[in-house]
Amino acid sequence: MTNNKELKRKRAPQQTPKKAKKKSRLWVRITKWFLMIVTFFLVCGIGLFAFYAKDAPAITQDKLQSGGSTQIYDKNGTFVRSIGTQERDYVTNENIPQIMKDAIVSIEDRRFYQQSLGIDPIRIITSALGNIKSGSAASGGSTITQQLVKLTSFSTSSDQRTLRRKAQEAWLAMQVEREYSKDQILEFYLNKVYMNYGNYGVGTGAKYYYGKELKQLSLPQIALMAAMPNAPTNYDPYVYPDNALKRRNLVLSEMLENQKITQDQYQQAINTPITDGLVDQNSHKTQDSNNAITDAYIKEALTEAQKLNYNPYQDNLKITLNMDYDAQKRLYNLANNGAVSFSNSGSSKGLLQVGATVVDPNTGGIVAMIGGRNQDNVQFGYNRAVQQTRSTGSTIKPLLDYAPAIEYLNWSTSKYLDDSKYIYPGTNVQLYDWDMQYMGLISMKTALVQSRNVPAVKTLQEVGISKASDFVKAMGIDIDKNSGLSVGIGADISSLQLAAGYATFANGGTYYQPTYIQKVESADGNVETYNSTGVRVMKESTAYMITDMLKGVIQPGQFGSSAYISGLSQAGKTGTVQYSPEELAKYPNYASTPKDSWFSGYSKNYVMSIWTGYDNIGDGTIRGTESNSAQLLYRNMMQYLSQDVSNSDWKQPSSVERVGTGLHVKGYAPQVTETPSVSSSSTRQSSSQSSSFESSESSRNDRSSSSSSHATNDDNQNTDVTSPQSREEEKPDNNNRNDNQNNTGE
Repeated sequence: MTNNKELKRKRAPQQTPKKAKKKSRLWVRITKWFLMIVTFFLVCGIGLFAFYAKDAPAITQDKLQSGGSTQIYDKNGTFVRSIGTQERDYVTNENIPQIMKDAIVSIEDRRFYQQSLGIDPIRIITSALGNIKSGSAASGGSTITQQLVKLTSFSTSSDQRTLRRKAQEAWLAMQVEREYSKDQILEFYLNKVYMNYGNYGVGTGAKYYYGKELKQLSLPQIALMAAMPNAPTNYDPYVYPDNALKRRNLVLSEMLENQKITQDQYQQAINTPITDGLVDQNSHKTQDSNNAITDAYIKEALTEAQKLNYNPYQDNLKITLNMDYDAQKRLYNLANNGAVSFSNSGSSKGLLQVGATVVDPNTGGIVAMIGGRNQDNVQFGYNRAVQQTRSTGSTIKPLLDYAPAIEYLNWSTSKYLDDSKYIYPGTNVQLYDWDMQYMGLISMKTALVQSRNVPAVKTLQEVGISKASDFVKAMGIDIDKNSGLSVGIGADISSLQLAAGYATFANGGTYYQPTYIQKVESADGNVETYNSTGVRVMKESTAYMITDMLKGVIQPGQFGSSAYISGLSQAGKTGTVQYSPEELAKYPNYASTPKDSWFSGYSKNYVMSIWTGYDNIGDGTIRGTESNSAQLLYRNMMQYLSQDVSNSDWKQPSSVERVGTGLHVKGYAPQVTETPSVSSSSTRQSSSQSSSFESSESSRNDRSSSSSSHATNDDNQNTDVTSPQSREEEKPDNNNRNDNQNNTGE
């Protein structure tokens, strides 16, 4: 036994080399497989990189030196304008101060002079780790060379940051790094960066902000020039001085840490106000007169481009708009060159304003837009077609009152409505019609065509504000569900919103979100097309029945007679807004004049919504022929638009039946037709008033000056008092609003 145990002990050590050998072979196999996998992925990566890189756009010195500029065209391919300074102050390398180079390198790419690939693996890894640690992608790993390539050949849109794009960007950066010196790369980059207000390049920026050559700037001024390219709008020293100061001081801090300035220089520079040396912004050259034609439209189109994640100021884009430039020019000329009567005499000369939008109802494309009159010296100024939300008066009635009644309650156009004395529920406030009288039982069509306020408010009450609010919300119109019933005769919305809403009537019940941009082509040739997807928001029967009633508004002798175009199938609605008692107490001579005048009209091909009025209550009031300016602008513009398109009438859908002059939804025939019990005197007054003071000043003078019923336009005198809705903060004068919404509607 003992010998056997000893024998086993002797044999045991002999097995150890075999086990070690097995373990060694296992690690060899693991290492081999690991290297094979790494090699596989490396080869795949290189292959994928090469596959993407082969399609990279060509990059030349001309492209590297060219200024950033987005080209804008209308839907027919007509060049409209470019965004960016056409005459850059290009600064060559010898005229770029070393301190400028030090500033941009310190803040943008401190290893710029150390790396020679055009890409910086160390920076990429450091940036990635930093982003992982922070849980965001705030830190970028691009070198200055990569940023130059991006500005030259690619879009800066986050949507375009694909693996393909990054591979092509890296490949081109390596090419640029091989072919050009560091000084040349810095020269290209510093002359290409965007500096806000259409300025490209730090040389142009120096002239714009300081009125000096780049080499004449002080250290803190140089630091601001280096600070702005990262986010030129956010670091605008005119608009956001605090942001600009923080970013400028960060540049100075990086320069100190990078040993490019001394502690004394740093301290003196950060103590310098951000406004030091800035020229007065108002002293800058005003826009080209040709740009004034498209100013309002382009302003909104650029905003839309940014919402689509493009940077039109840096991306060298080709943007095709839904604009028809000829129509846009026509609209501008009608509003500015005397073809339509606006305020051109007396103390209010030239101050009557306008906001107008033309929309294609079948696509949602915005064909033309004007944001104001006499704005040649304003660039991207206040746009009254979009930013201004004044009470619409009676133009809201088809959308908020009568369309929901047809849609949800299946009312016929001949349904009797009671136009009689009405007190707002829970108040002692009486609602009046525009003529201070009541017509008794009348059809819904008569109520709408004659723009009676009481039937409209009663209709909204029957439908319910909550349901009516949901109805128009589907068309991009926000009405507070807690609004008083007075919102049924005047809501605070824009010309653009109103045009988009009426477009649903024009096309048979489908809402298209209005859009400015048709397609965008980036510098690398990538093309994205943008179309508004239609959503049905009302039955075809509802749209047709509303249109049938609104046709009656644009007829000789009616409120919309000035918009009448012989032979054109069209429909529309007028709207006027009166002054509040408080405003009339301050301006008693404004009595019997409207504060705002609206018109929204449409054919099957175009929809146009127009507001006219004064920005500030002290500027004047609408008098004489000015009360017809909105309708006349519509008529002239619609005649122009309709001359080369088919003029077809709306076809009655199978879901609608006609009995006499009335329409009803199939299956909901009214028991009786319209035979309103209205006295002949009331009928005569309604007829004589139908043209109202919208038609002419003389029509008012023909009436009895002693009658209170003739002291106002076709608008109610009182309404419930609701809290005022907020206005755009850029609105010129909040004193011009009617907080109580008194005297609203038509």
